[in-house]
Amino acid sequence: MNRSTTLRWLLAAALVGFVPAVATAQDEANNDQTGFGTTAAEFLLLGANARGTALGGSYITVASDVGGTNGNPAALALMTRPGAQFSQFDYVADTKLNWGAVAFPFGGGARAFGVQFGTFGFRDQPVYTADSPEGTGEVYNVSESFVGLTLAQNFSDRFSVGITVKGIFDQLGQTNGSAFAMDFGTHFHSNLNGRPIRFAFALTNLGTTLKYDGDAIRIGTPRDSIAGEDPVPNLNQPSLYRTTGFALPTMFRVGLAYDALSSGNSRVTLMGEFNQARSNKAAFGFGAELASAKLGGSGFGVALRGSYSSQPANSYSLDSFGVGIDDKLSDEKKQGLALGAGLMYDTSGFQVGFDYAWKNMGLLGDVSFFTVSLGW
Repeated sequence: MNRSTTLRWLLAAALVGFVPAVATAQDEANNDQTGFGTTAAEFLLLGANARGTALGGSYITVASDVGGTNGNPAALALMTRPGAQFSQFDYVADTKLNWGAVAFPFGGGARAFGVQFGTFGFRDQPVYTADSPEGTGEVYNVSESFVGLTLAQNFSDRFSVGITVKGIFDQLGQTNGSAFAMDFGTHFHSNLNGRPIRFAFALTNLGTTLKYDGDAIRIGTPRDSIAGEDPVPNLNQPSLYRTTGFALPTMFRVGLAYDALSSGNSRVTLMGEFNQARSNKAAFGFGAELASAKLGGSGFGVALRGSYSSQPANSYSLDSFGVGIDDKLSDEKKQGLALGAGLMYDTSGFQVGFDYAWKNMGLLGDVSFFTVSLGW
């Protein structure tokens, strides 16, 4: 085995092994101040496209497509042609995420600009109260959405920076709220032994608190009678339930990717990432992507993807359940596993692609992501 091959496989092994060690060290901190359940708008962490879901958090290193507007704005600067993506995520409990974006390079390829929009929620859910446990006959809807603008800049042939500003809007039944957030990312891209290597970090959902208002928290309170006097009929006084603003789900990610194998129009990319969320423990993930373009000299290309994302905070003992423990443990062992595939047709003037991803959510079941991509 020659020296270049040895270095290549050592790097590949490091991608798989270095991040878990860092995450374990972080998890052994003496003081656990993890803010479980303290953030709102968690739908912002669901991602935006099937490729990103199949590759887990490692996607930030290779998000040089339209999905970079959501994954890592800095990687968007590596776009070579304008494009658009449209996605639907069939999430748990019959909820859905719909997302779309358009992005294009400009300034001779030195910059890129993108616009994205996403919405998550469900409709027509029955209203239950303590007085009407069978339902009041009313229904309510939940719609959480955001809109974002992205600008990315190449500062050299190896380094780019990007920023996304976005507005976040919640409609929870008769209550609504809004917030402002920013995503920031960097992307370093070079070559090692003649093959691309990429290093990236992204800080997402850093912004204001999400505060709520609406009819659901506006009430009428009876005015108390003055002591010693007869009760006097009066109108309820307008009152407002006091609410505290909820923090956004800020997330920090750092990732590394390397094309371990590359031949002609085919490549195998290995990648790993470490992440820290505001409302969860430190975690890690690793993934791989096999992509081949211009199959048989045609315009068709295919990609196979897979990843595993570990979330230590979601690992818990099920001994207290007492029933079906083996089945539940089996479900939990698969949590974080994601697989996906893509099919693309590319000509000199137009590109169309379809991507699919499957992800296991442990006890919550399986979810699916579908994405259609266009380029011109």
